[in-house]
Amino acid sequence: MKASRTGSVIRSIIALMVSLMVVFAFGAGQALAKETLVISDLGWDSAQVHNRIAGFIIENGYGYGIEYIPGDTIPMFAGLERGDIDITMEIWVDNQQPAYDNAIAAGKVVDLGANFPDSWQGWLVPTYVIKGDPARGIKPMAPDLKSVSDLPKYAKLFKDVEDPGKGRFYSCIAGWECEKINEKKFAAYGLNDTYNIFLPGSGAALVASLVGSYKKGEPWFGYYWAPTWVLGLYDMTPLEEPAYDKAVFESTAKSAYPAVSVNIAVHSSMPKKAPEVVEFLKKYETTQAIANKFLAFMQEKEADTQQAAEWFLKEYEDLWTGWVSGDVAAKVKKALK
Repeated sequence: MKASRTGSVIRSIIALMVSLMVVFAFGAGQALAKETLVISDLGWDSAQVHNRIAGFIIENGYGYGIEYIPGDTIPMFAGLERGDIDITMEIWVDNQQPAYDNAIAAGKVVDLGANFPDSWQGWLVPTYVIKGDPARGIKPMAPDLKSVSDLPKYAKLFKDVEDPGKGRFYSCIAGWECEKINEKKFAAYGLNDTYNIFLPGSGAALVASLVGSYKKGEPWFGYYWAPTWVLGLYDMTPLEEPAYDKAVFESTAKSAYPAVSVNIAVHSSMPKKAPEVVEFLKKYETTQAIANKFLAFMQEKEADTQQAAEWFLKEYEDLWTGWVSGDVAAKVKKALK
């Protein structure tokens, strides 16, 4: 009986130890588990690709869950202020300056710096118009065309088929702010006597005019912006304008368009909630040329934003590995495979 009681006691002790080990392991697991971070999934491709680049690194390299919440600029920024959103990878600061300044001043949002500092918009022509393209048998059509001041002498080259006595300029879409700005520029540069402004009915129509002319090797002169897949696929040359001057631009528009700051921002809780993620996002910086490339990849391969993000991580390994530690980079590379 004594031996039996002793064995029973030993079994009870072992069972208790096992239970304690399970509870400890579960508790430790709970302590190690990281929460889900929410990223605002704004409605354009470049933002969504940047979201998935950052999301892939955060999830696989740092162990946080990731949730993408779709929405438009204003409600997504309001969500960032409230803390419903943790991260926004593309904030076009100049386009929402008052709200952005107020949120920063109130300590609700933390600006982590530029995602890409060189967004662009302006007037441009296919590069073959100036330099030719020997591979396509295209000779230079306007070898001296460099700036907007050169345009009057090339009006016949960019002939308006509906008004052959003038050239045609493809402006932006009717109703966009750039429509009014381009009209002011035309007056300031004295181009109304030699060119007509043509307003495409949609963004697709503007793209079709550019791409159609490019594929035929024909002259084209118009307005476009970056980052876009169009400027990732087609070799275009911007025409020089006087350097951007805020006062001049706002009065006559007789200067280049300003570059818009495109920044990364997080809710003010993030430095405590996920400090290592904040440090990573502070180092995250690309260029509009890189965005052009991954958008062109999407267009050519009919790829989605997740595929474009993984393409970026493979193609630009030397860039993104500089944003993270060696062990995080190793985890991300393993996940890519």
